[in-house]
Amino acid sequence: MKLRFLYIVLIFFGILFIPKQAVAQETEPVEEQPTDDLGNVTDAFQENFFEALKQKGIENYELALDALRKAEKAAKGDPKLEAVVAFEKAKNLTELKQFEEAEVSFKQVLKTEPKRLDVLESLYDLYYQKNDYDAAIPLVKQLTEFDEDYKEDLANLYSRTRQFDKAIEVLDDLDETLGESDYRNALRARIYRQTGDTEGQIENLETRISKNPKKEQEYLGLIYLYSEEGNTEKAFATAKELLKNQPNSKQVHVALYKFYLEENNTEEAFKSMNIVFSAPEIEKESKYKVLSDFIGFVEKNPQYESDLENVVENFSETNTGIIYEQLGGYYNSKGQKETALTFYEKGIEGDPDNFSLLKNTLLLQIDLKKYDAAEKLSTNALAIFPAQPMLYLINGVAHNNLKNVDEAIESLSSGLDYLFDNTTMEQDFYKQLQQAYTLKGNTQKATEYAEKAAQIKLTN
Repeated sequence: MKLRFLYIVLIFFGILFIPKQAVAQETEPVEEQPTDDLGNVTDAFQENFFEALKQKGIENYELALDALRKAEKAAKGDPKLEAVVAFEKAKNLTELKQFEEAEVSFKQVLKTEPKRLDVLESLYDLYYQKNDYDAAIPLVKQLTEFDEDYKEDLANLYSRTRQFDKAIEVLDDLDETLGESDYRNALRARIYRQTGDTEGQIENLETRISKNPKKEQEYLGLIYLYSEEGNTEKAFATAKELLKNQPNSKQVHVALYKFYLEENNTEEAFKSMNIVFSAPEIEKESKYKVLSDFIGFVEKNPQYESDLENVVENFSETNTGIIYEQLGGYYNSKGQKETALTFYEKGIEGDPDNFSLLKNTLLLQIDLKKYDAAEKLSTNALAIFPAQPMLYLINGVAHNNLKNVDEAIESLSSGLDYLFDNTTMEQDFYKQLQQAYTLKGNTQKATEYAEKAAQIKLTN
């Protein structure tokens, strides 16, 4: 029974391949022992090997190695048992970052079983961890015999070892047999950037487009490259070509709006921007960039300011804080504080965790003397950001102006505990505490905090 038990555990831990005859025998009566090709396993081997597995399971890798050394001695030169032990040793040594010793142990197993997939994969992982990409390449070539997906790893390794021509060759072969993938396109683009071969990348994309003029991603990549080179004319022409071949493309408008703005075709620029803003498939970051450019355009062309309202409507469903923060910032810079606050407050409704937006909203509420709103918002914000001294200060300012003296003192005193190396804010805290105690009629405390505020020397 000991031999049968060991066999089952070894299979469970993925240490052995399961011989077909052993699988068949597992269904037979218990009295008939399975053949596991391990020979006679001694009690000493079994006990120490089990101990090693247990210690590895709880991440005591040194103790696991001690047990494996004892198991290795108990193997008494049996090559099968020694290979099993060597594999476990290698895995524990890898966890300890003892890569050289681990490599020796992995190779010991491969001498016995040179095409053992799990050992090859573990050794590949080791090489990758130690950044030994040169050693990994021949190993990954072996792994491609098991799974062609490893060819992408091979291309990546060629790139990392600066064998760029080989990397491109592998990528092209994969595209030919499997079709394109975002990963391979990104890797190819990275290689071209590393080599500075922008022309090569442009040529590659132009070739791909000629073969498949319906492939949107190729056009977008080509537009980006032309733009990076400052060739706006070709970039614009490529964008128009994409729109001609793919009239329902939304992504092309991420580029088109800017070209239209540059040639003062405002009507078409607005059309493109509205498509971008309303397209769910376009990521938010791209929309933020478009909005930022739009705001920059309106700053120079204030006659289009009313169009900002239409932009807001396009974002009404998402209620994205960043959008409203950008709009609020624009109007605040123009001195239109009430309008700016309206946008800030809309933004904070849907994005209460946005601290930058929260701070801008509160500061503008205080500036516009909207103390009730500032008190409520800062109180709610403290539940989310309980260690932000600015929130305690604003909360205290709001309470002081609402004549809630005790609440102001409590908030300001609490906020001082979170204040570190900010003399300007520290002085503000003391001034607000002075005001609170003055309102309370405690002249002694008011004088004390007035003196503390006066003692702080502010530096420019």
